[in-house]
Amino acid sequence: MEQLDNILTLVSDFVWGPPMVGLLLLTGLVLTIRMVFIQVRGFAHGVGIASGKYDDPDHQGQLTHFQALSAALSATIGIGNIAGVAIAIYWGGPGAIFWMWVSAFFGMAIKYSECTLAIKYRKIDPDGNVRGGPMYYIELGLGRYFKPLAWMFAICTAVAAFGAGNMVQSNTMAHSLVDAFGISPESQGTFRLITGFVVAGLVGTVIIGGIQRIGHVASYLVPIMSVVYVVSALVILVLNHNQIVPAFDMIFHHAFNPTAVVGGSASGVTVWMTISWGLRRGLFSNEAGQGSAAMAHSTAKVEEPVREGLVAMLGPFIDTIVICTMTALVIITSGLWASGQTGAVLTMDAFNAALPIYGRWMVVVGVMLFAFSTVIAWSYYGEKGIEYIAGDKAKLPYKWLYIVFTLLGSWLDLEAVWAYADTANGLMAVPNLVALVGLSGAVVVVTRKYMKEKADGLHIPYAKRK
Repeated sequence: MEQLDNILTLVSDFVWGPPMVGLLLLTGLVLTIRMVFIQVRGFAHGVGIASGKYDDPDHQGQLTHFQALSAALSATIGIGNIAGVAIAIYWGGPGAIFWMWVSAFFGMAIKYSECTLAIKYRKIDPDGNVRGGPMYYIELGLGRYFKPLAWMFAICTAVAAFGAGNMVQSNTMAHSLVDAFGISPESQGTFRLITGFVVAGLVGTVIIGGIQRIGHVASYLVPIMSVVYVVSALVILVLNHNQIVPAFDMIFHHAFNPTAVVGGSASGVTVWMTISWGLRRGLFSNEAGQGSAAMAHSTAKVEEPVREGLVAMLGPFIDTIVICTMTALVIITSGLWASGQTGAVLTMDAFNAALPIYGRWMVVVGVMLFAFSTVIAWSYYGEKGIEYIAGDKAKLPYKWLYIVFTLLGSWLDLEAVWAYADTANGLMAVPNLVALVGLSGAVVVVTRKYMKEKADGLHIPYAKRK
């Protein structure tokens, strides 16, 4: 098992080398400039659309704007916000949070572009089933000569769902419960396996129902768990208010003069290591560039592609700039960031230090809900990937295989699972980022058209149109 861990870590480090980081940042920069900072000028309108004011029940699709955003957020607001932030600080130091912010800012333009394209190039079957996402805008937008790129994305999605989608989630759930209940080392294997069976069973009851059931569950789970988590973090920051400014100073200072907790003690690391861990944990957190959220947003009941793109770009802001920052500030202001702990355990200790008993169990419950919502959302992404490759007949067998991998994730070692997830995420992002640059002109055209029409008063809330 140790040899497998080493191999997966080496592959993950290679995938997340300078070329991947460069491609991610360059794509975000290009799209930000070409869309004239859409993440800033379109933010308020995106909030208005997400509120439901523009929902039209006569539009084709399966989910409302809010449900589509919730389904996408249920995949992104998860372990990355709790364990991922702690891991970024452990390996890249507090400065890694700065690079997570960078990934989120540019990620908003990326998410806007991929979800706008997802609506523009989606297919809707006679029975109402929506086929959308990067594989479709690659095939239909770039042309048939790029279909191998679409296949590459679909395959990587189906494979990545077994890592980022379920194994990381069930693994962190199991480890969090082991720590919370103080399970003895000799009983941990059995306990984690039991946890896996329970989680896999609950996941099965939801995902067999398809995207509409997933969207319905997510629209309740995501807002509730996000509010409880953020409010708890805010209470701690009020208690530690005198440490907030020093915490931000530390983040900015260590972004270019890094110190991390590698090996269980504070030590100097390279700027590259800080950037790499910040960006990879940022991507894992908000999934901008992966193209996964485009599959959820393609199901929205909307006819204007830009409208759904504006809703989608709120995801990285909510996920990384708000929730991940809350986690990071709690960890840093607690003074425990250099304690040698990592993952969900470090976050748990930080919350518990300020809010004894409640803090620990709030994080445990948060891990359970965040992770569960991510597992059910990613089942849909993997299903869409396998649907593109093998057709509808492969969807049900894939769901059952997905449930089995959810069980396995709770039993495997933490480092191996995270390394596999990082590798799969990186490989999934490559074809999507290439397509986004190639189709950026199409996004510019529809963006200019929509914004001009909005300025002319043609886009008004649904209630005022009746």
